[in-house]
Amino acid sequence: MTFAELGLSSKLLEAIETAGYTEPTPIQAGAIPPALAGKDVLGIAQTGTGKTASFTLPLIERLSRGRAKARMPRSLIIAPTRELAAQVAENFETYSKGQKLSMALLIGGVAFKPQEEILNKGADVLIATPGRLLDHFERGKLLMSGVQFLVVDEADRMLDMGFIPDLERIFKMVPPRRQVLFFSATMPKEIQSLVDRFLNDPERVEVSRPATTSVNIKQYLVKLGSSVAKDKRAALRAAMNRDGVKNGIIFANRKRDVDIVARSLQRHGFSAAPIHGDLDQSSRTQTLADFKSGELRFLVASDVAARGLDIPNVSHVFNYDVPHHADDYVHRIGRTGRAGNTGESVTISTSADSKSLAAVLKLIQQDIEILELDGQTAAPAAKAKSDEAASEDKPKSRRSSGGGRSKSRAAKSDKPQADSAPVEKDDTASETPPARQPAEKAEKPARPARKDKSRNRRSDSQDRPVVGFGDHVPDFMS
Repeated sequence: MTFAELGLSSKLLEAIETAGYTEPTPIQAGAIPPALAGKDVLGIAQTGTGKTASFTLPLIERLSRGRAKARMPRSLIIAPTRELAAQVAENFETYSKGQKLSMALLIGGVAFKPQEEILNKGADVLIATPGRLLDHFERGKLLMSGVQFLVVDEADRMLDMGFIPDLERIFKMVPPRRQVLFFSATMPKEIQSLVDRFLNDPERVEVSRPATTSVNIKQYLVKLGSSVAKDKRAALRAAMNRDGVKNGIIFANRKRDVDIVARSLQRHGFSAAPIHGDLDQSSRTQTLADFKSGELRFLVASDVAARGLDIPNVSHVFNYDVPHHADDYVHRIGRTGRAGNTGESVTISTSADSKSLAAVLKLIQQDIEILELDGQTAAPAAKAKSDEAASEDKPKSRRSSGGGRSKSRAAKSDKPQADSAPVEKDDTASETPPARQPAEKAEKPARPARKDKSRNRRSDSQDRPVVGFGDHVPDFMS
């Protein structure tokens, strides 16, 4: 099948050809004809199958006739993250060349005023994240009564991010007579409830079983006997140094770990940078642009980058952490092996990840091949054991003979460190704490030359350790 057989106009076909596409993907072939016919569409497909074009192409075709009014967009596309919304905007600009259509992008992290100016001129297509859309609506800068087409992209991600109440509110804000194009990679019961309530007899287009991984992705698992952060970082570097790793996205569960892993990789000579929700929008945009252009080789990300981002030619995905939610595993590794290309994923698992890993294996219904990293899988556990033995053989200082102080230092050494350099022995336990030294000096006998002086009239230097007592010395210090 070709795009010409889907019923698209010549201008749109020319834009598609210029973009380098020749054949529609299964989800595009199934979703575009009913969307052009004005029917509601429920599209279910794994990530990387071309869902974005499935709704942008028919939307542009149907909007080619007519004109938007000020503050009254004709269509609305809702995306869960800023990056995904920006990507949809890029796709719209690519496919709408030669069409007199205007577009407004409403996302957080940027100023309101430029967005308001675009809305005041009139936008045929409004692409937004839920929070910023509602902000503009509540400020009275946006009217929803002119919306004819509503698109929801990555609906299951909306559920994960807690946007379902906002999504329900948006559905009630738009006119009841509108066309809905609803896309999701998985169909939890909460999402099915939304579909049942707000879609009118939708055309269901499902091109794969929900929550399946692409056959183009070779999956590997690295099992570690230790959950110490420095051992995980060592295993990650070993996996990244293998032959065939051109670039990759590294996923961590926590934003704090994203920053730590990125700094560690940079210190070891890797071209890497972090991206997560706490970074300002300009930094996130620049980091993504550098990664897409090849200037940046590795992207260390939280799950903000796991869904929907179309970054071509990503050779590898590395799961520094096994995701807490099994569905996120499918979306993470879906950043590679896109558009018919092959890719690899490497997941690092420790004993603490047993439940999360079991949930992933149950979801994807297949085993993951164990990857040996030149002895790295066994080395971390042995290294941790040798470090522990060294700390036990280390002489204890007089001040830590009770065990409480030395245990505290040992516990601190197990915390994740920003630097991945080997942990060196802590010799500070045998030193006398500096804060105690002035007090010991004050307890030395007075100089012989000062014997004729009163005990209560000491020199200024001797008075400093007991500032606050004045000339009076309590009985317990006599």
